[in-house]
Amino acid sequence: MNAEIIAVGSELLLGQIANTNAKFISNQLSELGINVYYHTVVGDNANRLKSAIEIAESRANLIIFSGGLGPTKDDLTKETIANHLGVSLTFDETALNYIEQFFAKINRPMTENNRKQALILDGSEVLANNHGMAPGMILEKNNHTYILLPGPPKELEPMFQYEAKPKLVARLNGESVIMSHVLRFYGIGEAELEHKVQHILDTQTNPTIAPLASDGEVTLRITAKSNSEQVAKDLIKTKEDEILAIVGEFHYGNNDDSLASKLVEMLLHNKLTISAAESLTAGLFQSELAEISGVSGTLVGGVVTYTENAKINQLGIEKSLLDQFGIVSQECAAEMAVKVREKFGTDIGVGLTGAAGPEPHDGQPAGTIWIGFSIKGYEPVTRQLKLSGMRNTNRLRAVKLAFSYLMRLLAEKGYEKK
Repeated sequence: MNAEIIAVGSELLLGQIANTNAKFISNQLSELGINVYYHTVVGDNANRLKSAIEIAESRANLIIFSGGLGPTKDDLTKETIANHLGVSLTFDETALNYIEQFFAKINRPMTENNRKQALILDGSEVLANNHGMAPGMILEKNNHTYILLPGPPKELEPMFQYEAKPKLVARLNGESVIMSHVLRFYGIGEAELEHKVQHILDTQTNPTIAPLASDGEVTLRITAKSNSEQVAKDLIKTKEDEILAIVGEFHYGNNDDSLASKLVEMLLHNKLTISAAESLTAGLFQSELAEISGVSGTLVGGVVTYTENAKINQLGIEKSLLDQFGIVSQECAAEMAVKVREKFGTDIGVGLTGAAGPEPHDGQPAGTIWIGFSIKGYEPVTRQLKLSGMRNTNRLRAVKLAFSYLMRLLAEKGYEKK
């Protein structure tokens, strides 16, 4: 099955919003082993949308639309498709009742045009909208499958995930089970990882393997199709073992894991507390940790010491040390880690200092970063980074590398991963 995604909305062409729906849908389809060869964006114009549909039909048998299902005149996706396919539009009574009840609940009159949202293509399978008003739908006609989804991501994403996706699975080659498993790697580039497992990628059939790089991380998604859940799991496990035998040293987690979540998991498992003193990252290290549920059991606190005076006054670092070595230095990072650990009484202290860019800082070129780690009972350890990305990319990479280095350091000290 080959797919094309058509996003409808002049606001996308004007650059007022980003087409995040296409990214989400493509990601979901790749888990099902469905090829997406084209993304199309078309404005709120019936003639241009009709042309886009005709082109899509010539090169895809699954066409997914996002947007244009609302109550206003420029919401014309359903009408255009109905006209193109020669099918009528009928009211879905369940959707219409839901819309009427919504307006009654908020004590506002329902204008007539809101009824339009309950129209569906005759003969289509309705996709319930549990986060908005306009239902989605699936229609099979002339050897094509058409899926219509609402534009707002908060409506589209759950509708696709819980309504459309299971129905697609049932249509795929008669196979009742499609499973995916994501392997997450850090400390290795996409090109290097792909090179190491190239022979596996070249011979893939079922399962399929899809590499993806994002923010310095690399993932491999393994997708298996079968009529049995256990067989699909076994297919994935066999391929996972084969991959990890080659690049297992860079593997840190699976599926929805993140470096932050795995670090928090490790700290909680070992009953360790942590604090941080941040300069260039300005609280980003702690913010990333704080996204993880349960982090209050390990993260005690920290300080942002962006200037030299803040490092002296808030952490108690000696001015003479900064005068001698500078604030972008191994010595400063180590002292920041030690001082913040002592200040907050934690088992671990982390210090981050450096030149995020784009300009040099403290005589050091942009991308020069030092990370200090102080673990109670051990001498402080530092790591130097020489990054070449944009300013905020460097800040985020520094935080992720700090997570990765700390997990490895704790493992070297004998602390267990969960």
